[in-house]
Parts: sequence; structure tokens; C-alpha cells
Amino acid sequence: MQEKTLAQLYRYQTLGWEWVQTHILTVSMFVETALVGISLVIAFALSAYLKPRILQGIVQSNLSPRVKLWLAKISGLFLPFMGVVMLFIADQISTVLGYDAGLCRIVIKLLLAWIVIRLITQIINNYFVRNAFAIIIWVIAALSIFGVLPQVSAALGEAGFSLGNFQITALGVIKGILALSAMLYGSLALASFIDTRLTNTKLNPASRVLIGKVTRIFLVIIALLIAITTAGIDLSVLAVFSGAVGLGIGFGLQRGFSNMFSGLMLLMDQSIKPGDVIEITDPAGGKTTFGWVTHMGGRHTEIITRDNKSFLIPNEHLITQQVVNWSHGNTLVRLQLEFGVHYDSDPHRVKKIAEEAALRPERVHADPKPMCHITGFGDSSINFTLRFWIADAEKGVSNIKGDIYLALWDAFKENGIKIPYPHREVFIHGEESA
Repeated sequence: MQEKTLAQLYRYQTLGWEWVQTHILTVSMFVETALVGISLVIAFALSAYLKPRILQGIVQSNLSPRVKLWLAKISGLFLPFMGVVMLFIADQISTVLGYDAGLCRIVIKLLLAWIVIRLITQIINNYFVRNAFAIIIWVIAALSIFGVLPQVSAALGEAGFSLGNFQITALGVIKGILALSAMLYGSLALASFIDTRLTNTKLNPASRVLIGKVTRIFLVIIALLIAITTAGIDLSVLAVFSGAVGLGIGFGLQRGFSNMFSGLMLLMDQSIKPGDVIEITDPAGGKTTFGWVTHMGGRHTEIITRDNKSFLIPNEHLITQQVVNWSHGNTLVRLQLEFGVHYDSDPHRVKKIAEEAALRPERVHADPKPMCHITGFGDSSINFTLRFWIADAEKGVSNIKGDIYLALWDAFKENGIKIPYPHREVFIHGEESA
């Protein structure tokens, strides 16, 4: 196999050298090369002189900003455009003089191909991907213009090795890489477009996220299958390795897949969705996290707390751990706080004053109305529990409790009700006189 490959390379090398001697190392080619070089130098000089003035005219025009941006992007094609113009003039002059400047026409085709390809690839937003696609497509077009594309394809198709009954060639690998890159970028771009369109619909946030993620996964799988088929790989061959590879992936990415499917389950049953206010307790440290769900990804859910800290909680924890969703179903929630008053106070009057004071903050609902109950007789105070309702837990819980405590303080001051504090009385008994 190795000797056959070396023989093929030697044959291609010999044929290439013969072609160079016949077509390149000639006086006619030297004259055509000089003519092309002079034309391109003149085009470069004209481009350097005219391009800044054209850009200035675009900036000072009354065109819309979007049109100005598009014109500024394609201004980089001014140099190859001037090259086409100068080479066309040189070709016409050569024809009038009775000289066939075939190289001028070939370079014109190459420059025109580059201009058309760059114009088409402007729809690709990513700078690196846009340039990579443009160069690859232009190289293929250049090989076709020179008339050597079939020979190059045949050479790449013969270069390769066998893996059992399966033949892997350089041409197949190149086709697979190009197809995979194009299909992945296209599928991701289409998925992003669908996500953008979904934001303008009346679907709830959870449904939009679920549809977007399922669409993205589906498009990526289709892109991979098309790329593998394009590379000439028989999908049935993959069945040989699917068991071992699947087992390895299952152990290595167990948590990753668990988090991904947990996220899909959350979006399907809509128990947690973007915009909800949730409270989750870490089973290891016992720390409680309270915040807003801002993003649900494939691996984790992002929660922003009131102090603007971003917590990335694995989706699996939201399925297996106890989660308090303050926004699920009815947003009306009940809160409670405890306080105590002096034993000189009338508990019936304290109960009425506390219930009226709880209605002073605007966030407290009058229906259901606040309720105050005695919970016990303490060492130095009569203990009460005050329960009240709010419907906007996303605005905070501790702050509304603070407002209620301030309202109780003011109400008790106004009505002469004292709030006791623990104290001790010490009696000193002296010795009785003899």
C-alpha cells in the first residue's frame, strides 16, 4: 500500500513538472505575467487614492446607517474591482495589438470569483467563519478556472487508507469537514433565527425556551448525520462502535446528560421557568439561595439574587432537591412574624392594633386580611404571631417584614403599648443582727 502511494506521488510530481515546463517557463508567459503585474500595480495605486474618498462620501451621505454599514463592509472589494477593470483594459489593448493575453482573462475570472464570493458570504456575521468559507470556496473556484479540479479531486480520492472494508480518503475527509462546518453553522444560525422569532410570539417563556432547545438539538443532529454521509461514511459502520462509545459517554457525561434532561423536564412541566422567583437550599452547606430565574441552559439554571450575585445551579438539583417557587400557580403568599408586648398591655387591643398596622404598607393585601394570634405567655412578654399576605414576592420578603415591624413600632408608640426586653431583679439579703 505504501509503495503504491509513493508511486502515485512520483507520477503526479512528474506530470506537474512537465506541465510547468510547457505552460509556465515560456517567453509568452513571462510577457503575460509582466502585463498582469503592471495592471495590478496601477489598480493598487488607484484604489489607495480613491477608496478613502469613497468612504468619506459614504459617511457624509444621507443613506440609512444600515446601508452605510453594508457599503463600508464591501468597500474592501474596491481593490479587486479596480484590478478587474485594469486587467480588462489590458486584455482589450492586447487583442487590438493582435496578442492573446490568456493570463489576463484567467486573473479576471479569479478576481470576479473572489468579489462574488465575498458578496455572498457577507450574510455570515461571524468574521472568522465568513473569511474561512470565502477562502475555501474561492480555492475550489480557482481550481475549476485553471481546469485542474477533476485531477485534484481524483488525486485526493486515491490518497487514503483502508479500515477493514471501509476506505478513508483525503477527499472524503475534506468533504466531511467542509460539510460539517457548513451544516453546523447553518443549523445554529437557523436555531438562533427561530429563537428570535419565538420571542415575538405569545408563547410563555418556558415554552419558548423548550422549543428553542429541542429545535437546536434536532438541527445539530441532522447536520452531523448529513456531514457524515457527505464524507462517504456508511452509518451502519458506526454501529460497531456505538456500544463501546455509548458506554464510555454514558459514564463520562452522566452528570451532563442528567442536567440536560432535567432542564428539559423542567421546561416541559413548567414547574420552573424564566422569570420565576425561587428559593433553594444547598443540602451540603444548608445555605438558602433566593432569587430570580433569568436563564435556563442545557447544563444549569442561572439565578440572580437581590445582591446581584449570579448562582449557576445544576438542573439536576432543581429536580432532586426541595425548591420553593414563589411564582408557581397563585402568586399570593402568606408571611408571618413574631413579636411580644408587656404584660400590662390588653391582648385584645394589641391584636386589633397589630392587624390594622399590618395594612399600612402598600404591598400587604387587605383580602385575605392580616390575622394576629397569641402564641404563648413568655418569661417577660405576651407573644404574638402576625400573618399577612403579599402577591409580589419578587420584590423581596425581608423588606416587607421590615416595613411591618416599623408599622408595629409606630402603632405601639401611638397607643402606649410597651415592647419588653429580658431583665433580672437581684435582691441582696443582709445578715440578721444577733
